[in-house]
Amino acid sequence: MSSTEKPYRVACIPGDGIGVDITDAAIQVLNKLAEAAGNFKFDFVHFDWSSKNFKERGWYMPEDGMEQLKKHDAIYFGAVGWPDVPDHISLWGLILPIRKSMNQYVNVRPTRILRGTEAPLKKCGPKDLDWVIVRENSEGEYAGQGGTTHDHAAYAVATEVAIFTAIGIDRIMRFAFETALSRPRKKLTMVTKSNAQRHGMVLWDKVFDQVAKDYPDVEWDKMLVDAMTVRMVLHPQTLDTIVATNLHADILSDLAAALSGSIGIAPSSNLDPTRGCPSMFEPIHGSAPDIAGKGIANPVGAFWSAAEMVRWVGKGELEEAADALMLAIENVTEAGIKTKDLGGDKNTKEVTEAVCKEIEKVLRKS
Repeated sequence: MSSTEKPYRVACIPGDGIGVDITDAAIQVLNKLAEAAGNFKFDFVHFDWSSKNFKERGWYMPEDGMEQLKKHDAIYFGAVGWPDVPDHISLWGLILPIRKSMNQYVNVRPTRILRGTEAPLKKCGPKDLDWVIVRENSEGEYAGQGGTTHDHAAYAVATEVAIFTAIGIDRIMRFAFETALSRPRKKLTMVTKSNAQRHGMVLWDKVFDQVAKDYPDVEWDKMLVDAMTVRMVLHPQTLDTIVATNLHADILSDLAAALSGSIGIAPSSNLDPTRGCPSMFEPIHGSAPDIAGKGIANPVGAFWSAAEMVRWVGKGELEEAADALMLAIENVTEAGIKTKDLGGDKNTKEVTEAVCKEIEKVLRKS
């Protein structure tokens, strides 16, 4: 390492299924990016926390797992979930505890139509669909509160309690307004369901209204979540920055990914805006057991997530590198080097190698 290369420690958790494939691809691309840029490098530390190992040893992460992760500048996550482990066990055994323990109360999911990809909507071009979905990531419907009584009886009762706090809502709304303010259109749409959920979501609306007063330069509106799905499909050009609860944004961002061309290209960032803990970056697709190990997974979402990680750890110093990675990705998709889900015939390795070559070209010109 030269004296001018700044090192960043990244904890890698490939997890399950295609999470392993796309994490390997992301590491290859990130190393190429650092090599071509010449002013930083990554030290990757691998963690074998997966469903396969859970079946063998009875835990996803060790008791000191969180302390191990805190030693890093960022976390890169592949995917979690496997058919022989119930989903609520795998999620609550690995990714959800990381989000909560690392204070990652913001989940950012940008969505747009990349050059060379086609959206399923007939009259929707790149300028019509360019969104950032801001998801509350620490409470709401995924707070983990509730319980089950008489579990093995015919009269079993289960509760799932959504938790909404004024503090939690205030901080996610402010992040969303700041995000909207940073974008050219300065437009924010808040998603709610306060017509039917009369307590938590009413508080959600109330705090939003209070925070909105501090952002007079942002144009905003509100949508019920069911109506929002219709608007995303029929009038995508009317949207820009979107803020929604944990559950609502989780669902809407999958729809957004499909509308932009494929869930395989969609990235996400789990952020601790205070920077007191490392943030985590992951593509939003799952572990896809049906194609795991076949070498055909789309790595674009993994690369886009990697670009967001570069931006975050760089704190403004690595914008050129992150932009170069995104440009390389789009140059490759525009050249027709794509996996099957995007209408191409290339495999994971071929797309990865093409992006690596394009990174060199892009940074050589800059």
